[in-house]
Amino acid sequence: MAKTELIAHYDKLSPISEGYRAIRINLQFAGADKTLQVVGVTSSSPGEGKSTTIANLAIVMAQDNKKVLLIDCDLRKPTQHKKFEIEQDGLTNALVRGKALDDLVQHDVFPNLDILASGPIPPNPSELLGSHKMAEIIAWAREHYDYVLVDLPPILAVADAAVIGNMVDGVLMVVASGSMTPNEAMDAKKRLQQAGVNILGVILNKMPQQRRYGYYQYYYHDDDKL
Repeated sequence: MAKTELIAHYDKLSPISEGYRAIRINLQFAGADKTLQVVGVTSSSPGEGKSTTIANLAIVMAQDNKKVLLIDCDLRKPTQHKKFEIEQDGLTNALVRGKALDDLVQHDVFPNLDILASGPIPPNPSELLGSHKMAEIIAWAREHYDYVLVDLPPILAVADAAVIGNMVDGVLMVVASGSMTPNEAMDAKKRLQQAGVNILGVILNKMPQQRRYGYYQYYYHDDDKL
């Protein structure tokens, strides 16, 4: 499973891996005149591929000789520990039990890539993600890494993404082709905007297979509309 999902590591020459590198380049250009150090990735609903997208984006950013931390903030259905085949202890162990981050971050999972897994699933994700302690963790990550990528829960399902979205420098939204209506996409965008989240753009995922490579991803700049 990991090899098929983490294609940017296991098949660096594939068209899909090249798509992730294109997203990386666009993010770097988007941050030319502003800070884009901490970036969240979310989706409107479950199953659109946002966790796989951010995992591969973290890999290609680390391949660019940047020190990268991936944080799994999807505290309702975390998956990063499964994708990377690592221990689940992580974020909630720090938020609830006060464990030291240095002891919870799993270092060099891939070269230059550290991961803070979700930790045990809590009964109150929104409260934990909106807490002062969570803001302290983000601040700590800023001091120790070139880039911090935050895996956020789906927007329409729960309020968590909007709660933590204004702690990051910007958010990318993953949309699976044919999976949602324009009204749903606009509703997701509106919820982020109401929370004061800086929407960086959209990654269009799971394009129909009749296209050239069977799978495309696009990154749209701030000025493009959902």
